[in-house]
Amino acid sequence: MNDHFVNAINRRTFLKGSSYSAGSAALAYLLSQDLGTAAPQWRGVLDDKLHLPRQAKRVIHLCMAGGPSHLETLDHKPALAKLDGKPMPESFTKGQQLAQLQGQRNNLKCLGPQHQFKPYGDCGRMMSSAFPNIGSLSDDIAVINSMHTEQINHDPAHTFMNTGSVIPGRPSMGSWLLYGLGAETDELPGFVVMTSSGGGQDQPIAARQWHSGFLPSKFQGVQFNAKGDPVHYVKNPAGVTREGQGDLLDTINRMNELLGKRQNDPEIATRISQYEMAFKMQASVPDLVDVSKEPKHIFELYGAKPGDGSFASNCLLARRLAERGVRFIQLYHRGWDHHGGVKGAINTVSGHVDKGTAALVKDLKDRGMLDDTLIIWGGEFGRTPMAQGNGRDHHIQAFSLWMAGAGIKGGTSFGETDELGYAVAKNGVSVHDIHATMLHQLGINHELLTFKFQGLDFRLTGVEEARVVKEILA
Repeated sequence: MNDHFVNAINRRTFLKGSSYSAGSAALAYLLSQDLGTAAPQWRGVLDDKLHLPRQAKRVIHLCMAGGPSHLETLDHKPALAKLDGKPMPESFTKGQQLAQLQGQRNNLKCLGPQHQFKPYGDCGRMMSSAFPNIGSLSDDIAVINSMHTEQINHDPAHTFMNTGSVIPGRPSMGSWLLYGLGAETDELPGFVVMTSSGGGQDQPIAARQWHSGFLPSKFQGVQFNAKGDPVHYVKNPAGVTREGQGDLLDTINRMNELLGKRQNDPEIATRISQYEMAFKMQASVPDLVDVSKEPKHIFELYGAKPGDGSFASNCLLARRLAERGVRFIQLYHRGWDHHGGVKGAINTVSGHVDKGTAALVKDLKDRGMLDDTLIIWGGEFGRTPMAQGNGRDHHIQAFSLWMAGAGIKGGTSFGETDELGYAVAKNGVSVHDIHATMLHQLGINHELLTFKFQGLDFRLTGVEEARVVKEILA
């Protein structure tokens, strides 16, 4: 191996490795992406050839991590209230998979809803009085009370909800969206994740939940910090001006162009665009988080205090991200794992998420953005109608979520559980059905968005039958 070839390899190795010494994981991720060249946006594989009329341009997924109890939120079960403290009928649980209650089958007691339900909106939907602000959205949202899933523990259930597979390492739904549709901005990542906590046991959320899997890494989600700078090292160090850094970037890019012509290595062209993206983010990210020009009534609407890391503040940033062309925005709130003290815990978590959730929907609606923004609210599974002390265990047979905006028929309800909220009784909806419906509103036929990997054509909705839930579409 001659010295020239060795030096060329070493230079490329240095360029690829330098991104990891340039800053934190978030910035390093951005420097490792192939974002295209010169175009104002990078395109997806579907480009302008969508399969269906498009209702949604973007998605905001409000992920209530920990397993919200449908029985204290969206699924009204007066029959369960009448059986409070009485034995759970064996006919419901016989042969069924339970989580931590598995060894207590002979002593299962019903736990009635811990909060009153009341009618909301012109549609009169019964919803928990613990979430009055979300209740005020009743005429704008479609509630699905017949969700079911396959995984009874948090991490694999999140994996299934995010990727459509129980196997870690598959692409997340945000990555699939970017792969299909591309990005609308070249100044911010197309897929952004933020987390908050409060209201219950905080289950960890692994970064693989927003990973691109076997898709190219440019489709991976980027986690923004809820406190401090959203991206570490986004500011120049003391003594380094933006103009000086721009000159340095131009010089590096010219060197890379010369090297690219000599080596004919496409990764060098990619590296040029990587530095350009990071340079643009140094201007776009501070502008994103500078909420000083937001009027006072917006802060009051959200109940947000800038920089406090709360779910409400993340909701406000989600609206600003949506305005700036981010395709998929995912907000995790880790506070829903209520194995004990579910009554008080619901009150606490409501204080964290109720106002911000409603404010986001209303703010988008006021700005005319709800028409092309799809919002999904829900967790990874539900909770048992049987008591676990004064709390509820994990439950996969039934749970609830709601969707709004982008062609969703507000004021509608779909699907039913049995009288105790244990299992789906009518019109069951799977996780794959939710993915298919989401893609449909984005103009994508879920069966046609595929990626070949290891000789197989993979898709978000897997090989099992999935259907679009047309009953909730306008």
